[in-house]
Amino acid sequence: MAPDLNMPSTKVSFDYPLSITNIGTATALIHLGEPSSPNRINLITDPVFSPGDTKIEYRGVVINKSDSPALGLDQLPPIDAVLLSHEDHPDNLDDLGRRLLDGRRVLTTKDGASQLAPRPGVRGLENWETVCLDLGGEGKARKLDVMATPCKHLPGGQVVGFIVSSPDGAFGTHADGRPNAIYFSGDTIHLEELGKMKKKYHIAVAMLNIGKATVSLPGGGADGGGPLQITMGGDQAAQLAKDIGADVIVPLHFESWSHFTESETQLANDFAKAGVEDKVLWLKRGVETKIV
Repeated sequence: MAPDLNMPSTKVSFDYPLSITNIGTATALIHLGEPSSPNRINLITDPVFSPGDTKIEYRGVVINKSDSPALGLDQLPPIDAVLLSHEDHPDNLDDLGRRLLDGRRVLTTKDGASQLAPRPGVRGLENWETVCLDLGGEGKARKLDVMATPCKHLPGGQVVGFIVSSPDGAFGTHADGRPNAIYFSGDTIHLEELGKMKKKYHIAVAMLNIGKATVSLPGGGADGGGPLQITMGGDQAAQLAKDIGADVIVPLHFESWSHFTESETQLANDFAKAGVEDKVLWLKRGVETKIV
C-alpha cells in the first residue's frame, strides 16, 4: 500500500496559520503565521544536518545514515526556538545541529540542559512542566506555552516530548472548550500516561517520531537479551493518536537511518489496519506544507 500524500480528510481544529516543513529524520520546522508576516514564528525540532553516507558509533553500536537533509543550515529561516527531545543521540542532535543551539532558546531535558551548558538560552524541563516562551514583537502568538511530556526510550537516558499551545488563545479552542495545541512526541514507545493530555488540550496536530527504531546494545536489551525497540512503530503510533484524540498525524523519524525498521509502506499499512489512515499527512521532504 503506497502512502497517500494528500491532506487528511479529517477537519483540523486550529485557528492560526500553521505549516510544517520536514527536513529529515525528526528535524522539522513548525511555521506559525503567514509566510509574508514579519511576526511569523519558526520552531525547529531535533536538529540533525549531517550528510548522507554518515556512520556513527554510539555505545558500541554503529548506525548508518543514508540521506542528506532536505535543507542545510544556511537555508533555514530565522529560528525562534528549538524543541530538543534529547541531546545525547546523533539521530536527534548531531554536531551540525549543535551549531544551531548557540544563541537560541532551546527547550530540552534537565540532563540535556546540563550537558549543553553554558548556553544561557537552554532550559531543561521535567515531565508535565510548562514554560512560557515570550518571543517579543507585535501580534498574536508571540507568547507560547510549551509543556514537556514523558518519553520512554533507551534505558538510563532522559527524553521529553512537547505540547505547544497559546496562552493568549491565538490557536483557538475545540468545540468542547479545550485549547488547541501541537504535539511533538520526541523519541518514545507508546505510553498510556500520554493519553491524559487529552483532558487538558485538543491536539490538532501530532508530530510523531516513529519508524520502530530498534537497537541491540552490548549486554542485550532491557530484559538482558535481544533487540530493544526504542520508538513507536505504526501500530503504537496509531494507538497514541487515538489516545490523545489527534486531528492529524504527521509521521517523522522513519527514514534514512539503519536502525529504523519500519518503512513508509509498512507504517501506512499499520495506520490503515488501525483505521486512522484518513488522519495521516505524509510530508514531502523540504516542502513547506500548509495545515491550516
